[in-house]
Amino acid sequence: MAKTQLNVRVDEGTARAARERALARGMSVNRYIEELVRQDTGEVGHTFVEAAADFMKQYESVFADEFGGENEGTREGRR
Repeated sequence: MAKTQLNVRVDEGTARAARERALARGMSVNRYIEELVRQDTGEVGHTFVEAAADFMKQYESVFADEFGGENEGTREGRR
């Protein structure tokens, strides 16, 4: 994906907090801000749900072997 430069003015306290938070997470301030915007727009949550669904699809048979057949342990399976 192409990157676009975005210049933002913030007060020194906000800039310091952004630098400290990014450093604590081992990432650049740019990446930190990018992730905050993604979280705010729901992109991270959507990506997580897609990844979780792919994981479950890939390992469905393993879970079924380990924990029983379809619907077992769900509300439908307990009725």
